Amino acid sequence: MQEAKIWVEKVTIPTYLIGEPDKNPMFLEKRVYQGSSGKVYPLPVIETITDTKVDKEYTAIFLENKYIKVMILPELGGRIQRALDKTNNFDFVYYNEIIKPALVGLVGPWISGGIEFNWPQHHRPSTFMPTEYVIEDNPDGSKTCFISEIDTMYGTKGMASFTIYPDKAYIEIKGQLYN
Repeated sequence: MQEAKIWVEKVTIPTYLIGEPDKNPMFLEKRVYQGSSGKVYPLPVIETITDTKVDKEYTAIFLENKYIKVMILPELGGRIQRALDKTNNFDFVYYNEIIKPALVGLVGPWISGGIEFNWPQHHRPSTFMPTEYVIEDNPDGSKTCFISEIDTMYGTKGMASFTIYPDKAYIEIKGQLYN
């Protein structure tokens, strides 16, 4: 049995730049946004997306076995950016090769593609912000990446674990919330 692999690597992705966060806090409790509260304090709000595209370096976590290769970007909310079926070279999750934010998120930037993980609500307010991560080698040969953050609006912690096994053609994802 061949072991799965996990590693951290710098990747360069064409990226459209965003503006600076507003220096003043936003108190938007009365704003209804996509069916959720507009309350975002103390998170900074970004209301500018630029037309400037640059090659930007990101830290990526790769999980791989003989069937699949998965790329996670902890600097962009811990999202799965790419999930490739190696048997036929097919991206089984929509892979956007360019980071081009739109002002769709609760505090501004949000990107299409991949899989984002949302707590405490959809399009997590911090979906475009960095998360913490830890990688683990498991005794059974599987590999796990944990992504987590503490939500500053409510003080809850959200964590997602991503595990691949040596001889399985899937990624196991588990979510855990802490109050």
